[in-house]
Amino acid sequence: MKSWFVSIEVALLIMVGLRILSGLIEISAAGLMLRLNSIEKAVAINAGLALVGPIIFISSISIGLLSMADRLSFTKICLIGAGVVLILLGIRK
Repeated sequence: MKSWFVSIEVALLIMVGLRILSGLIEISAAGLMLRLNSIEKAVAINAGLALVGPIIFISSISIGLLSMADRLSFTKICLIGAGVVLILLGIRK
């Protein structure tokens, strides 16, 4: 079991940790919304969550790209970066 854990890349562990943190923040926000029992406060909490999601997404993608930078050509990195920008533009309201 120890050799399996050692073979996992550090960048992957950081990306997984960010996603777990994001999920915990989402679950905590849902519990807080229930506890406060107010539509206005729930909307305010939800607005805060709108910032957390993209920050986690960009951080996770950046870490992944930095760890793969030596294995990808500059063109492929630019295409992936352009895809991330297009995703972010597509979800803007």
